Amino acid sequence: VQLQACGGGLVQTGGSLRISCAASGRTFNTDVMGWFRQPPGKEREFVAAISRNSVVTYYADSVKGRFTISRDNAKNTVYLQLNSLKPEGTAVYYCAAFYGRLTSTISQDMNAYKRWGQGTQVTVSS
Repeated sequence: VQLQACGGGLVQTGGSLRISCAASGRTFNTDVMGWFRQPPGKEREFVAAISRNSVVTYYADSVKGRFTISRDNAKNTVYLQLNSLKPEGTAVYYCAAFYGRLTSTISQDMNAYKRWGQGTQVTVSS
């Protein structure tokens, strides 16, 4: 399974953006999907995750209430809607996937994710 993220760009503080990640391969609808981000000069951090049937989602506290993760298994695509963006949201956003059961602990563990996309840049201007 290959992951291709896209949809990043430049947005003003308070603005919105939707980024997406298209997956190739036949296992997308059995995979947990997650989004991580890496701000400039900082380590990669967890943003959100969604179970294979969209029933379970988890969010980092810093984005809860502003970002929404969703997926369309028919299109092999996972989305991240970013609302009320702040300058600290500037980062390269990565999608990632693994096969297994999604829990709160596992959702935030980068080592659990076995497949990663190349990232898409989101820049929030102040």
